[in-house]
Amino acid sequence: MKRFVTIGIALPVFIMLVIWSCSSDSNEEIKVESFNATPYVIPEMAYFPKNLNIPANNPMTMEGVELGRYLFYDGRLSGNTSKDMLMSCATCHIQENGFEVGLDHPKFIEGKTFGLPSEEYPEGESTPNYMLPIVNSVYNLNGYGWNGFVHESNYLKGSSENNVPSEEDFHFKNIESFVWMAITASHEMNSTIEKSVAAIDAIPMYKPKFEAAFGTEDVTYDRISKSIAQFVRSIVAHNSKFHKYLRQEAELSLQEKKGHDLFFSEDADCFHCHGGSVLMTTNQYFNNAKDVTLNIKDLDRNSITGDPMDNGAFRAPSLINIELTAPYMHDGRFKTLDEMIDFYSEGLVYSDYVHPLMKNVREKGVQLNDEDKAALKAFLLTLTDHEMIRSSQYACPPALKEWSGQ
Repeated sequence: MKRFVTIGIALPVFIMLVIWSCSSDSNEEIKVESFNATPYVIPEMAYFPKNLNIPANNPMTMEGVELGRYLFYDGRLSGNTSKDMLMSCATCHIQENGFEVGLDHPKFIEGKTFGLPSEEYPEGESTPNYMLPIVNSVYNLNGYGWNGFVHESNYLKGSSENNVPSEEDFHFKNIESFVWMAITASHEMNSTIEKSVAAIDAIPMYKPKFEAAFGTEDVTYDRISKSIAQFVRSIVAHNSKFHKYLRQEAELSLQEKKGHDLFFSEDADCFHCHGGSVLMTTNQYFNNAKDVTLNIKDLDRNSITGDPMDNGAFRAPSLINIELTAPYMHDGRFKTLDEMIDFYSEGLVYSDYVHPLMKNVREKGVQLNDEDKAALKAFLLTLTDHEMIRSSQYACPPALKEWSGQ
């Protein structure tokens, strides 16, 4: 990102008493008093983590999540009101594609996204990496982004020199940071915080929504960021066929069961990076033998840790909804599940930086036969949560259809 704007907007005064029974990571009910904000509780599902990434200063409420849903889909968040210059979070994070852009978007060919046009980039500047899933983000306690640079321990402080907002909450620490980053990034909304706040503040329907969520009608980028972050945290997928199988609510076919067993065995060797929980990721960072000598970039995990062994390492993304979230890998090199399975079967490239869990790298992969590949793919298709991608809970509000920027 090349263009940030620092402004000195004070944090809003909350007329809110928030009582946590244990800590901000607890999923126990949050008691919210004053102005009747209604606690939003992430549903507890079998086998899902109990620790949640919900900051103490941004408890989830029904009103906050609903406001966030509207802002997530409102293309005027970009600070523009011209129909051909709208961009919202949902421009790229599309529900029916598992909140990814997908391969068939009319504006973004083969899943590569671009920011709004500028004099320097008439067609829009391209994003540095392909998209990561945002579904089940509330369960991630290990940093966000392909290299984990957004983390509560981030050292980067706000100042006029680095153009980061002065408020500590926005120092690349959590989901909230992504909102102002998306607004100001030249390869995304390519706007300013002031323009964004002014555009939303001018829309009459938002006044009562901000009051319901935060106690007053004041529109600030702090509140915009917090409400959108609440909505993103509410997007959870736990009703795929695989999840129902674990809860004994569905049966896998023989082929799906074979793929399941391959996935969680040394034979296909997927589970070391993508197992460990029903999230289908460990949320750790790996060099997974993608011809790393050609693709070491300054945005890998090494750029955060300084550890040479993190050269070419990127997050292992969740495989939930993997059927919908192509293209795959941080550089979008694989467009289909078949290409990705072939890579892990016989396409690995050895280097000194390949993670030790890639045990079959010297053999170029796990060497699956066609039957095993078909079974593994069949299992991966059971990870799609069809209920989530159709749920009105996450859909564009009808009032914003013409303003969504989709």
